[in-house]
Amino acid sequence: MKGLRWRYTRLPSQVEDTLSGKEGEEEEEEEMKEAAPVLEDPLEPQLAEASQVLGASEIRQLSLHLPARVTGRSWSLAFCTSRDGFSLRSLYRQMEGHSGPVLLVLRDLDGQIFGAFSSSALRLSKGFYGTGETFLFSFSPQLKVFKWTGSNSFFVKGDLDSLMMGSGSGKFGLWLDGDLYHGGSHPCATFNNEVLARQEQFCITELEAWVLS
Repeated sequence: MKGLRWRYTRLPSQVEDTLSGKEGEEEEEEEMKEAAPVLEDPLEPQLAEASQVLGASEIRQLSLHLPARVTGRSWSLAFCTSRDGFSLRSLYRQMEGHSGPVLLVLRDLDGQIFGAFSSSALRLSKGFYGTGETFLFSFSPQLKVFKWTGSNSFFVKGDLDSLMMGSGSGKFGLWLDGDLYHGGSHPCATFNNEVLARQEQFCITELEAWVLS
């Protein structure tokens, strides 16, 4: 009579079941991490026409520092020196009828790009106007933004001979003369800014004023 042969099947222990369960959970967690959605940037602005000063990268970087109320708004080119000429009076005329915020951008003879964001349209005024949303900026070459310090409220002032933004100790963060060709930049208390251009005095080659509406 032949002997009987037995087959043994090894059953998993509770310890092995627990370890296996943990490994499965870890794998699921890793998959969930890999599948996590990537946060998108705020809505990029839509420009009605191409800018001669700002490229796509500069526009994207600047849009991240704009007030939330204008995020995603279209940019309309209200004034540019290549089309409307080098004249501050012409800039004021082109601003008439606009009340929305304005982004002023310019390039000087050194190729430096800088400017300012004004919470309201640029206009002739007897005194300073604007709000704490106003700021100065410069690409040197990385973007630097100089927000309101709360030290004073000297945001924007415009007369026939010059446009000034930010002030303190008799100096302006950014000023442009009546022909929109010469300008200057100094550190000021309003924004605690650096000199926006490579030098305190500069000559403008291109200037644009975008209305964000």
